[in-house]
Amino acid sequence: MSARAHRSDAVANRDRIVAEARAVLGESPGAAGELRLHLIAKAAGVGQGTLYRHFPTREHLLAEVYRLELGELVDAVPALLAGHPPVEALARWLQRLVDYARVKRGVVAAIEATAWQDLHAGNHGRLDEALTTLLEAGAATGELREDVTAADVILLLGALSRVPEPGWDARAGTLVAVILDGLRRR
Repeated sequence: MSARAHRSDAVANRDRIVAEARAVLGESPGAAGELRLHLIAKAAGVGQGTLYRHFPTREHLLAEVYRLELGELVDAVPALLAGHPPVEALARWLQRLVDYARVKRGVVAAIEATAWQDLHAGNHGRLDEALTTLLEAGAATGELREDVTAADVILLLGALSRVPEPGWDARAGTLVAVILDGLRRR
């Protein structure tokens, strides 16, 4: 087997591992602390050694899921703005954020505090930039208030961390709708 094919296999294995972990967390966000790595490896079709080569601990795997979720959330902004008016793009992005927040809750609960601070510090700026882009686009069309910053919205979105899991689907959507209504220019 060539070195290139070997690297390609390694990347494919890593991607399958992360995809399986994301699937498990998406089905049960509270499962992050009890994520069974051997079951993830089995579902991904790899051995435990392969999983541990890529992710030496559960925290490493959860951090990668978090980074991937955040990257997709941030990277969605240009396409949303290209395909929708700014307020609709923001609404769609906020819905994606709700899905992201659901995964993040489980990840935050499972990762040690110091590891979480490092992970958050290295990625939070990207989230601010994405939200700022959406808010500025809406303000430029006159649809959104100009006096609200990304930091303000993120503080408001912090309420999502207090939504209990049993009521998540109903309440998270309502909270985001209230925030979006508050962002509209009157």
